[in-house]
Amino acid sequence: MADTKTLTAEDERQFQEAIAVANIPTLLMVLVQLTGETHWLDAPYAPSRQTGMGDNDTGGLTEEHQREVREAALEAILAWKAGRPVAMPEPSEEMLVRMLGVAMSEHVPDEYGAFTAAQLGQTKFLDHEPFDVPEGFKVIIIGAGVSGLCAGINLQMANVPFEIIERHPTVGGVWWENKYPGAGVDTPNHLYSFSFASYDWQNYFCLRDELFGYLEHVADEFDMRRHISFDTTVTDIHYDEQRQTWTVNTRDKAGNVDSRVANVVISAAGLFNPPIEPDIEGLSSWQGEKWHTARWPDDASVKGKKVAIIGNGASCMQTAPEIQHDVESLTIYQRSLHWAAPFDAFRKAVPDPMRFLFRECELYRNWYRVRLGWTFNDRIHSALHKDPNWEHPERSLNAQNDAHRAYFTKYIKDELGDKADELFDKVLPTYPPFGKRMLMDNGWYRMLRNPKVSLVDDRIARIEGNKVITEDGTAREADVLVMATGFDVLHLINTYETYGRGGKSLRQKWDDDNAMAYMGTVVPEFPNFFILYGPNLQPGHGGSLIFVVEMQVRYIMDMIAKMSKQGIGAVEVREDVWEGYNDNVAREHEDMVWTHPGMTTYYRNARGRITINSPYRNVDFFDMTKEVDLDEYVVEPQRERELVAD
Repeated sequence: MADTKTLTAEDERQFQEAIAVANIPTLLMVLVQLTGETHWLDAPYAPSRQTGMGDNDTGGLTEEHQREVREAALEAILAWKAGRPVAMPEPSEEMLVRMLGVAMSEHVPDEYGAFTAAQLGQTKFLDHEPFDVPEGFKVIIIGAGVSGLCAGINLQMANVPFEIIERHPTVGGVWWENKYPGAGVDTPNHLYSFSFASYDWQNYFCLRDELFGYLEHVADEFDMRRHISFDTTVTDIHYDEQRQTWTVNTRDKAGNVDSRVANVVISAAGLFNPPIEPDIEGLSSWQGEKWHTARWPDDASVKGKKVAIIGNGASCMQTAPEIQHDVESLTIYQRSLHWAAPFDAFRKAVPDPMRFLFRECELYRNWYRVRLGWTFNDRIHSALHKDPNWEHPERSLNAQNDAHRAYFTKYIKDELGDKADELFDKVLPTYPPFGKRMLMDNGWYRMLRNPKVSLVDDRIARIEGNKVITEDGTAREADVLVMATGFDVLHLINTYETYGRGGKSLRQKWDDDNAMAYMGTVVPEFPNFFILYGPNLQPGHGGSLIFVVEMQVRYIMDMIAKMSKQGIGAVEVREDVWEGYNDNVAREHEDMVWTHPGMTTYYRNARGRITINSPYRNVDFFDMTKEVDLDEYVVEPQRERELVAD
């Protein structure tokens, strides 16, 4: 694990500077593995739990005990870099559970042992050994965003021929499209990144440009661009039952049409497209500048202008604080209320010594990521279940959820300061926390104290010229109208048409907006077709979508390997398996916050069914996707090439 080398005095100085400011709970885990000494897991070194979602850098240890940990960690890391082997290179699953429990100072269930081993890179997760596929076998991936790159890189690792078709001029997907001021991640980027591609992050929560740069870096590091057809739009795909192949029809930016044939198609088209424009009378005749946040013009300027924003969700919460001091005025038309959590690490740079440690000590970097995963992934899952005996079901779900409500409520009131009397009731949600997407506060509530900013909670009645008129009759002028109104997420896979067995369309199978897939990945009547970031896969309780996608890719790679080794030409999930899985998803959701009647949410379709969020913990999905069970599929042997040619 160590890159053995002779350490210079400068090396030692840099390690000393880094470890002096490093995270104590993470250092403790590194110490245990490097030295094999488990007394670091016990008092007085075991960290104490903190509230909130911060890193708990001191672990609650006294100055004296922090110093002991740092001195021992420095000695152990320097010895490791100089060539001393890791004393505990692969802790048992039981030991990993114990270690993570100590690092987080809370109970970690036994089932997280294998999950943690995979996150640490201790067990093979996505690093596939090459395997042989039949002559002429090919995979087409639609989309070169996060999901498409993940699939392509893993196919390349396995030496499986593939092509990626991307409608944009470069990689990145939504992170290429969304360039609005303040755009960024609300998951720490040491977690919102590929497990197989680390990066020298400048910030703990990066803005759009740094994340887009990371995706371009990954594409170049793994030589992906040679596999990608850019500026090419997939118009429709059709399954050929006789040939057990898909025909993928495309159009490039010059209007040229083409057809490609593949044995397997992986849809990596994403969820957040296309943008939605609100249905407001007179919107099309707006007299002034107008755009959606997802289509923010490169040359746009709001400096000195009266700006109106429709919508107050995630994109508005990022944009509005960013532009508040540039505009003459900013009027925000609130469509619904949102909970927002403290965001202490917003715009917080990773200090140079820590960037050095992340680069030079993989064990530290991996444990830091594992701790983030626990904090942002499954930790709050239990708070999202309804307690049937809870006495305040209108405002919260259970005692834990009610405690979250009290914490966030106090935070909002404190942030509003002297504007609390005026704004508190206007911004405080009445529904339980996490019922809608939990937002991260990057100065939203403090922004509302700015005299330039007005928050309007009356509904918009119509637009006339350059005026937005609300239902109370008030007309407000603006120079620029920004629509922060989200995306058409319910009509999943809406940028191209998909036709499976017998010419049946995916839109028909899903009855328009009722998307369902087995494990969010496969659908009956659509053989050899896999969906990344599919229905019911968004980790609504928080965390990194990227790791979810990696788990899906692991499953798909296992399927392709089985098809190749067993001479399988087509795989199609059984209808009863698909139905049973989705019935269970619906049952699980009935017990969770997203079916609470107190709010509207894009997670639910017109039928009231949750189609976006997953009811499962990440550790559950990790177990589900561990290996393909071909008994759950209708399997066809590969047909002879002569028959296919006919």
